[in-house]
Amino acid sequence: MTGLRIAMIGQRGVPATFGGVERHVEEIGARLAEHGNDVTVYCRANYVAEPRATYRGMRLRTIPTVGTKHLDAIVHSGLCTVDAMRAGADVVHYHAIGPGVPSFLPRYATRAKVVQTIHGLDGDRAKWGGGARTALRGAEWLSARVPDATIVVARNLADHYADAYGRPVDVIPNGVTAGTRRAAREITERWGLAPGSYALFVGRLVPEKAPDLLVETWSRRRGDERLVIVGGSSYTDAYVDRLRRAAAHDDRIVMAGYVYGATLEELYSNASAFVLPSILEGLPLTLLEAAASGTPVVASDIPPHVEVLGQDGPGHRLFASGSEASLRDALDRAADDPAGEAAGAEALRDRVLAGYRWDDVAERTEAVYLRALGRRGADR
Repeated sequence: MTGLRIAMIGQRGVPATFGGVERHVEEIGARLAEHGNDVTVYCRANYVAEPRATYRGMRLRTIPTVGTKHLDAIVHSGLCTVDAMRAGADVVHYHAIGPGVPSFLPRYATRAKVVQTIHGLDGDRAKWGGGARTALRGAEWLSARVPDATIVVARNLADHYADAYGRPVDVIPNGVTAGTRRAAREITERWGLAPGSYALFVGRLVPEKAPDLLVETWSRRRGDERLVIVGGSSYTDAYVDRLRRAAAHDDRIVMAGYVYGATLEELYSNASAFVLPSILEGLPLTLLEAAASGTPVVASDIPPHVEVLGQDGPGHRLFASGSEASLRDALDRAADDPAGEAAGAEALRDRVLAGYRWDDVAERTEAVYLRALGRRGADR
């Protein structure tokens, strides 16, 4: 047991519903609490439906914010930073680039150690205008200069911090648990889906995840196989409206909105393939979840996807990012030999479950805290 007072800032909150950062914080926060640490997770009032005082051993602090695209994260982070400083946190752990801007306050005005986890290069996201991108790139510079320790979730992010800033970072990827395999019941009742009759996309509906490319490609494919799009807006309402209009022209495409829990497990369990056409990612949890469910994967060949999937092969098909022709070819290859794809997906499942464990993520994160504090970690 290390007995640290840890403040988690930057996530929308827990229990996690949508959002990879939120799932990351929930899983490591619960395990850090199990190790004997006092973990406070700050939640945004516009994310949590029913504020709680505790969850999975973590203390929850729900603080209001300004619910607009540009102010939501930064205002909440600033208010939470002040609260964490007053509470005497030993470690203030920021998640994502933008929320880390106030990190200089605990870094230079208290004895607390500051850690920041980079889940992706937010300044490159298409939803931001020029001014916001400039501000986020400034925040990225701060993330390489201010924290006592910087963590990234993928190797290509470590390369970026080394090349751009000469900053050594810790690479600690996301984790995953084995997916629960469920028979098709609710998904059949709600959307008429039978096992193996559909491909699946899960994620925020934002340009960098390229669901528009997937919808366009699907609309040009022949056959009866359906496409299920799970997700919703992330301050991208206009983009989502365009996507819905495009999908409305093809009755094989189901716009399911956000789906959680057992229903999402049913969707993973019974899909013919999980498709992730992103042009920009950190290390997507949905990719790990699909692989951990034994679902064949079709993904763009960006570095984080290749880090998880390795080379193109049965059960883990890769295509050239942004290319409709390459995506169409990968989908066709995934459909040619269902038995071979299923076998490849099972091998991928075993590899992902062995290599991406939340227990390891929590222990390695705790080791970063102890190093920043100048302490030795307990042997486990």
